[in-house]
Amino acid sequence: MKRIEPKKQADAGESERFFRDVARDNRLILEAAGEGIYGVNAEGKTTFVNPAAAQMLGWSADELLGKDMHTTVHHSHSDGSHYHNHDCPIYAAFRDGAIHEVADEVFWRKDGSFFFVEYTSTPIKDRDVVAGAVIVFRDITQRREADVRLRDALSEVGRLREKLERENAYLQEEIRIEGNRRGIIGKSPAMQQILRQIEIAASSRSNALIAGEAGTGKELIARAIHEASLRGEGPFIRINCTTLSRAESESELLGDPPRNRSGRIELAEGGTLYLEEVGDLPPEAQDRLLRLLEQGELQAPGDGSTRKLDVRIIAASSRDLKAAAKRGSFRSELYYLLNVIAIEAPALRERRDDIPLLAAHFLSGVSRKLRVSSALKISEPDMHRLAQYNWPGNARELQNVIERGAILARGGQIRIDLPEPVPAHRIANAAAEVVTEDARRDRDRTNIMAALDACGGKIFGHGGAAELLGIKPTTLASRIKSLGIRYRKSAVREPRPH
Repeated sequence: MKRIEPKKQADAGESERFFRDVARDNRLILEAAGEGIYGVNAEGKTTFVNPAAAQMLGWSADELLGKDMHTTVHHSHSDGSHYHNHDCPIYAAFRDGAIHEVADEVFWRKDGSFFFVEYTSTPIKDRDVVAGAVIVFRDITQRREADVRLRDALSEVGRLREKLERENAYLQEEIRIEGNRRGIIGKSPAMQQILRQIEIAASSRSNALIAGEAGTGKELIARAIHEASLRGEGPFIRINCTTLSRAESESELLGDPPRNRSGRIELAEGGTLYLEEVGDLPPEAQDRLLRLLEQGELQAPGDGSTRKLDVRIIAASSRDLKAAAKRGSFRSELYYLLNVIAIEAPALRERRDDIPLLAAHFLSGVSRKLRVSSALKISEPDMHRLAQYNWPGNARELQNVIERGAILARGGQIRIDLPEPVPAHRIANAAAEVVTEDARRDRDRTNIMAALDACGGKIFGHGGAAELLGIKPTTLASRIKSLGIRYRKSAVREPRPH
C-alpha cells in the first residue's frame, strides 16, 4: 500500500459523504458480518456502525454516530488507567496510513463493563487522500479466559510435578535412613505402656510430644501413631530441626514460592508432620509454627492468600522442653500446644528384658545387610553382658555394637565389644565438673539479665551491657535473641561500680 502523508486528509464534508457511500454500498455485508465493524473519519468521529458492533458495545448505532469513538469505547485500559488517543492504534491508522493489528486490548460497553478484543484498523483513502479508518473487531474474552485457565492449569501441573518430585526425593532420603520401620520390638512393662499410649494417641487428632533420650526410638513411636491413625494413608513427613538454620527454617517449613518449591508442611497435607528435636527449632521458626497452630491456616511467604491447615504435628525432643519453656529458650505457648498428648520413650536400661529381642532383631537385619549365608549367634555370656550394660546410647548404640560384632564374627559367633564400665567415683566427679548445654544456657541467660539490670536495659554504647560483658553489642544482641530473652526494665537501678 502506498504510504499516505498525514497532511493529505479529506475535509469533513467530503469524509462524511465518502463514508456514507461506503456504508450504503456495503450494507448487506455489514449487516451479515459476525465481527464488529465501524468506521471513523480523520477526526476520530464515528461514521457508521454495523449491528454486530452495536450489540457487542451495548450502544445503538444512532448513539455512536458522530461521537469520538476513542472517548466512547476505548478510553481506558483494563486496569482503569487512562488510554490517551495519541497512543491509540485505531487513530494511528489514519495518521500514518498503515494498517494496525492489535491482539489484546479492551473496549468499554455502555453499562461501564469491558470486554477483551482483537482488532484491525485499516486506513481508508478517497482519491489518495486519507479519509479515516475502518475497524474490524471481535470479542476474545472467552478465548482469553480459556488461555488464562490453561496457563493456571499448566502452572498447577508444574507445581504438583515439583511437589511429587520433592516427595520422591524425600522418600528416597527416608529409604536411606537406617532403622526399623516395621514395628516396635519389646514385651517389657515399659514397652507395653508405650503401646497403650500409641493406641490412645492414634485415636486422637491432637498434637503429641514424645520425650526421651537420643536413640530411644522416638521416631518409631511417631510412625506407629501415624500408621495406626485415620491419617495412616497420608504422608509422614519428617523434619530434623537440628539441621535447620535460621535462613533455612522458613523455606523448609513453608516453601519457596519464587523457586516454586513446596514446604514440608504442604507435603504433609492430610498426614503427619514429625518434628525431630523440636527444641532446636530456631526462634523465628518457633514463632511461625506457633501462629500456624493457633490460626490453623497456612500462608506461604510472599503470598497473601491462606488456606486451612490439615496437618497433625507429632514432635519429639531429647531435651527437657518444659524447663526450656520456663527459661524462655523455647516458646511456652508452643510447648503447651505440642504437649497435648505426652509420651515418654523409655531408655534401654529401663527395659532390659527387651535387650535379647532387640539384639536378635538387629542381628537378623545386619545378616541380610552383610549377606551372611550362615546364621550368626550371640553366646549366652555375651547376651548377659548386653543385658547388664547401661547403654548410654540406647537402642542405637546396641544396633551399632551388634553390627560391629557381626563384621568381626568368627565361626558364626559374633564378637561383642563393650566399653569398660567407668568407676562410680569418676562418674560422680565428672558429673560435678561437666556443665550441660541446658545449664550453660541458664548461666548465660542469668549473666546477661544481670548485665541488663545493671545497665538499665541499655545494650549499645558507653555504659551499656555489651561493654560491661566485654563483648560486641551485635554479639550480645544475637545471644539475647537466641536465648529468647525478653527484657523489661522493672525499676531504675544504680549502675554497678566498674
